[in-house]
Amino acid sequence: MTDPFENLLPDTRRALHHRIATAQAQGRSPSLVGAVVRDGRTVWTGGRGAVAGREPDGDTQYRTGSITKTFTAVLVLRLRDEGLLDLADPLDKHLPATGAGEVTIAQLLAHTGGLAAETPGPWWERTPGELRRALPDVLGEEPFRHPPGRVHHYSNPGYTLLGSLVGQLRGEPWETVLRREVLEPLGMDRTTTRPAAPYADGWAVHPWADVLLPEPAQDLGLMEPAGQLWSTAADLGRWGAFLTAGDARVLAPETLAEMRTPAAAPGSDSWDAGYGLGLQLVRRDGRTLAGHTGSLPGFLATLWTSAEDRLAAVVMANVTAGPAVAAVAAELVRIVAEREPVVPAPWKPLPEADPELLALTGPWYWGPTPYTLRLAAGRALELTPLGGAGRASRFRAAKDGTWTGLDGYHAGETLRAVRSDDGSVSHLDLRSFVFTRQPYDPAAPVPGGVDPQGWRPLP
Repeated sequence: MTDPFENLLPDTRRALHHRIATAQAQGRSPSLVGAVVRDGRTVWTGGRGAVAGREPDGDTQYRTGSITKTFTAVLVLRLRDEGLLDLADPLDKHLPATGAGEVTIAQLLAHTGGLAAETPGPWWERTPGELRRALPDVLGEEPFRHPPGRVHHYSNPGYTLLGSLVGQLRGEPWETVLRREVLEPLGMDRTTTRPAAPYADGWAVHPWADVLLPEPAQDLGLMEPAGQLWSTAADLGRWGAFLTAGDARVLAPETLAEMRTPAAAPGSDSWDAGYGLGLQLVRRDGRTLAGHTGSLPGFLATLWTSAEDRLAAVVMANVTAGPAVAAVAAELVRIVAEREPVVPAPWKPLPEADPELLALTGPWYWGPTPYTLRLAAGRALELTPLGGAGRASRFRAAKDGTWTGLDGYHAGETLRAVRSDDGSVSHLDLRSFVFTRQPYDPAAPVPGGVDPQGWRPLP
């Protein structure tokens, strides 16, 4: 059945067009392109300015800068999911003799390894990669700025190490692995490590006059995994759709949800931004956006996704500084989410329901606090406080008859139904938290015991 709301409404499209037009004009960018993806499909693309004498469109390449890091992170997590590494492994276990081998893979992904933000020597983004032929040239004699695992400190060399790790374990260059394992399965044939026409040249705009200066477009060499890629709004839209919903050919939705989970708080008192595993996280307009910003001399880019709204937005410009592309991309998401909110899927009953699982549903009590346990598809469970105060979590069924927490305080923890000698369920055990059918049920093994006199008025 055709969705009558598959396409955006005219007023929504005009609002999106107005936003990027304002960004291009006020930001004084030679060109700017934007796109919105909804439910895995690009539903709007718009361009302003000119590239080679014509308005840019969804097929015009721009340099993506650090959005490249999201691709590198996906390659690393593919290796983890295949069992070839553990995120807790020190780098030295798989890539020895770097001088930074004590850093774990997880710390590199989350920028908590304490490595320097940039390489030693001349500005790496504007100089040839040949100047950094080996990892010691990237890291320098003193690669650390903080103790590993202590603080979030963004590090481009850290993602160079991750790219080298991918090459080491695959036995092929990072670029080759990326194309075979990610770009080709997702149909991203306009995402490349070198520009492919039609593409935008990079420019700097004079701060006090409307004149331009061309920026060099250097190949980054070993630094490629940190920022080399060129792409289009259409291709980054495909990437945004993947980061939102997953694709079994590349990475499971569960792993992408792990990438979107905060792994490091920002280095400030603000909790409006953080970092997951290869993904920047921001809170804007009451929603969580996951994705990445990117910049190289001559280019600015941002990709944000909102899994809750099933939306992604891309903004790219060919200018060193000017338009606030991260804010603009967030506003593109907001415009569509607020004007055309997600239409929920029709309610459907479960295809089957185990009577023993049904018997577990309903009210439970952690001490005096009431909770409710609901049965979901795939034998999953949802534990929710009834009064609003408490720790809610979803649980995935395990093969051994237990459940594993998926989110919140109980993420990764084990929930089990403990049975009495007669086979009936005595209580639920959630990593030492005992849930009973009655508040402080004296028949259940409540830690510390229950006063034998029971409930009573205040004396």
